[in-house]
Amino acid sequence: MTEEIMSAVSGEVFSVWFLIGAALVFWMQAGFAMVEAGFTRAKNTGNILMKNLMDFCIGTAVFILIGFSLLLGEDLFGLVGKPGFDIFTNYAEFDWSSFVFNLVFCATTATIVSGAMAERTKFLSYCIYSAVISALIYPIEAHWIWGGGWLASLGFHDFAGSCAIHMVGGLSALIGAKILGPRIGKFSKDKNGKITKVNAFPGHNLPLGCLGVFILWLGWYGFNGAAATSVPQLGSIFLTTTVAPAIATVVCMIFTWIKYGKPDVSMCLNASLAGLVGITAGCDVTDVVGASLVGVVSGVLVVFGVWLLDYKLHIDDPVGAVAVHFLNGIWGTIAVGLFATTSAPGNDTLTGLFYGGGFDLLGKQLLGVVAVCAWTAVTITIAFMIIKAVIGLRVSEEEEIVGLDATEHGLPSAYAGFSIMDISNTMTMDVNENTDLGTDDYALASPAQKAAAVKVVQAPVAAATGIYKVVIIAKLSRYEKVKKAMNELGVTGMTVTQVMGCGVQKGAGEMYRGAEIDATLLPKVKLEVVVSKIPVDAVIEAAKKVLYTGHIGDGKIFVYNVDKVVKIRTGEENEAALADVE
Repeated sequence: MTEEIMSAVSGEVFSVWFLIGAALVFWMQAGFAMVEAGFTRAKNTGNILMKNLMDFCIGTAVFILIGFSLLLGEDLFGLVGKPGFDIFTNYAEFDWSSFVFNLVFCATTATIVSGAMAERTKFLSYCIYSAVISALIYPIEAHWIWGGGWLASLGFHDFAGSCAIHMVGGLSALIGAKILGPRIGKFSKDKNGKITKVNAFPGHNLPLGCLGVFILWLGWYGFNGAAATSVPQLGSIFLTTTVAPAIATVVCMIFTWIKYGKPDVSMCLNASLAGLVGITAGCDVTDVVGASLVGVVSGVLVVFGVWLLDYKLHIDDPVGAVAVHFLNGIWGTIAVGLFATTSAPGNDTLTGLFYGGGFDLLGKQLLGVVAVCAWTAVTITIAFMIIKAVIGLRVSEEEEIVGLDATEHGLPSAYAGFSIMDISNTMTMDVNENTDLGTDDYALASPAQKAAAVKVVQAPVAAATGIYKVVIIAKLSRYEKVKKAMNELGVTGMTVTQVMGCGVQKGAGEMYRGAEIDATLLPKVKLEVVVSKIPVDAVIEAAKKVLYTGHIGDGKIFVYNVDKVVKIRTGEENEAALADVE
């Protein structure tokens, strides 16, 4: 009797944990949104947030209508679940918990695609292919694995989705990014169209990206652990889910430190996610040694994946989604066939190659990878090509340069109240490859490219007078010294603006995600003063004296004749009383 009571209590506890795990997986949507937003440019942040929100909301709508029954409906020939509407016709007997649990996993598959196609995809097109993934592509292949389909019957093992979710999402992202093409300025080309250089587009907010990674890591304990049926099994899953990403991150840090001279922050954040993806399929059947080895490979594989896409395939993936999810989804699925061990709690049958199980399980895992990849590649390619032909996948050149927040959503900025400066490729300077708009030949440039490169403003014609406007560009660290020097001269009024500036130093060799950064925009301060009775030469000399540190780029000084001024106070030697009218 006591055993029956404990069994019933345990069953109730794990039913509650099952739903808590589903909630954690839902919370991962926030993590994906933060990672994608942080790794891309500020002008597209609102668009990215909207896409990650609609992934789940659109996914819910289509999962109710068709996706859930295709996934877990009555099995038809091992290929698909029988379509049905039990959620509407027999709600009292419906499995509500199973629906919610599988829904949040479905939404994860769709949101993976968003990152690789970020910053240049039409919002309407995104909504359509997100719906197709949630309604058809994911439910059918997931039925093969979890719904009693043919792969499940063979003994294929994917406990939490390295194959069914991450590999499918990553492959869809790869194909989508290839069809879509790179962001403007990502790759420099010569006159023959040959790619000569990969340009880095640093993410605008790495703290946001880091927060997203930690949110995802937390959610992954529900992602991998929600289906556990015993406390020992849950503990083991938590252990492997912790060890694999930690080892992957350490390995990535060491590898990038050696390869690029410094440990790469964004790549290490990717590596944490890569380790989580790699352990997802076998989190319930591996021990700490297997989890560690999965992490070692994931930590190197994610760097290789980013390099492969940039330098060999020339596919632009802003957040590393393909390297994290596709390559490590494949690796994690295969790793089950290598590291599965019966010493893991709850695993009495599966044994991998390195634990004496031979090639049987490994062969099944490889077959599953090939079959699911084939299904995904065919169906998502058809979906993308139809969307491209009917309404188009990509925004216009002008919309991409301006940013999707403004053009797709009418949002001036996702950071209202903050001064946002795009330091990648829209503050165009001919000598800075990071601001490359795609062509250096004016005759070949489109009107949008010309307008972004050179903004034409009608300049007034100044007449020489005894009144001068002096503009001083200085390092932030010299601001107080300049201000004091001006005050000592009698200049008590000035306009101060914080700006960004850069100078190109060839051979600096700084790297971001394996791509060289030739010029970096640095914070500067711009001081503007208007003088008449104070000699302008004295102002220049005082400024030069306090700015000088013996280095190129200590500061710059611009002097203008002022053609019109308004004298606000008469009879006072107060330079603050002079206002420049331009």
